[in-house]
Amino acid sequence: MLSALKRHANTFSASAAARVVASSWQRRTLLAARAATPDVVSAEEAVSRIESGSRVYIHGAACVPTRLLDALAARDDLTDMELLHLHLEAANPCTAHPDRFFSNNLFVGARERRNVANGQGSYIPVFLSEMPRLMRSGRLAPDVALLNVSPPDKHGFVTLGAEVATALPAVETARTLIAQINPNVPRTRGSTFVPLSAFDAVVHTDDPIISAAPGPMTEVEEAIGRHIAELIPDGATLQMGIGAVPNAVLACLTNHKHLGCHTEMWSDGLIPLIESGVVDNSLKTYQAGRVVTSFVVGSQKLYDFVDDNPQVLFQDASVTNNPVIIGSNPRVVAINSCVAVDITGQVCSDSVGTYQVSGVGGQVDFERGAALSDGGIPIICMPSTNKNGTSKIVPTLAPGSGVVTTRYHVHWVVTEYGAVNLFGLNYHQRAKALISIAHPDHREELERDAFERYNIDAWRA
Repeated sequence: MLSALKRHANTFSASAAARVVASSWQRRTLLAARAATPDVVSAEEAVSRIESGSRVYIHGAACVPTRLLDALAARDDLTDMELLHLHLEAANPCTAHPDRFFSNNLFVGARERRNVANGQGSYIPVFLSEMPRLMRSGRLAPDVALLNVSPPDKHGFVTLGAEVATALPAVETARTLIAQINPNVPRTRGSTFVPLSAFDAVVHTDDPIISAAPGPMTEVEEAIGRHIAELIPDGATLQMGIGAVPNAVLACLTNHKHLGCHTEMWSDGLIPLIESGVVDNSLKTYQAGRVVTSFVVGSQKLYDFVDDNPQVLFQDASVTNNPVIIGSNPRVVAINSCVAVDITGQVCSDSVGTYQVSGVGGQVDFERGAALSDGGIPIICMPSTNKNGTSKIVPTLAPGSGVVTTRYHVHWVVTEYGAVNLFGLNYHQRAKALISIAHPDHREELERDAFERYNIDAWRA
């Protein structure tokens, strides 16, 4: 293992962690900005401040600081470098140099799967709600943070733009802050303001941030969306992610009333419901009247919508993903997807066997938060089959599969064939319910497997 990882793996003492947090907090908060102004330099000059053996946080999702990463990758004098980040919507050029850079992923995005599988990176299994705590406690505090921020306002504050989830705790705890100041980064509201004087060096860029336009929906995804929409009552508080199924759900909610949104992230599909007044956030308990989120990924239309928009409140993941805060809202509907579900209700969402494809993210945070909510509806959804036609509802999960949502946390499961509520059902009842929403081609075999497993000849009436 790289020496940098060994060094940072050592557990901090409570006093040392407190010193890290205290000194960082005094330096980085709104009311305690340093008097000095940052150096305005080139990207190459900015990253020349980074030493070998450093842990470098990379601003994630749509806010990847590509200019700084290009300059960092070009430094062939560096060794034992650890990169810490959420999923990155842009390519990371440093991964082309595994002899110098090791990626420590808080969430494994599509671009990092091969690196993790090849041992050129790894994954830290941790709830999104606890990622800020890892940094603030000193256990995983970065030495350097590379950021992509909006230009300063007349008071001298930039914002963290489209990703605050882990960027805020990184800003609070890193010893060195380096940023791209980019007019294409939306100026967001909430816990996203950072004084310009907190940075050590800044680089002026004019690069577009990464956009992801919504793709077309399949008939299967539309059917799943309709089944989920039928479960959502007026006045519900929504959590959804990005992709065809969330967009299919949102497209079915145009006649709903007084919906709210408290989510870790969202995309373009929510905009029409906000603009039409369907989502007015009027019945939420936490931050009534505002959409609460920790990051967004979508088209330029989305980034324009959140720019300086007081209706949208960005907070770090320790707030947005806190199950108690989530559950304080009424009728929370949490919508999360998965890779497979076994007939007892165990949900695999982060791997295909031993091959890591994503991470836990906020799934458990929101499934639990919805369960705590008055009238809440935790939902796991998936197509009934994989692309090769094999069933996603299985007798047992494949060896090495990660159980993300346990059989104790799972409530509703939805496929294109319907929705079933497993809460309070025994093993026999769960198997019968799940088989009823499996693809018809697989139901007979699944039933045989269930009968053999539970030593029964037929379902009880």
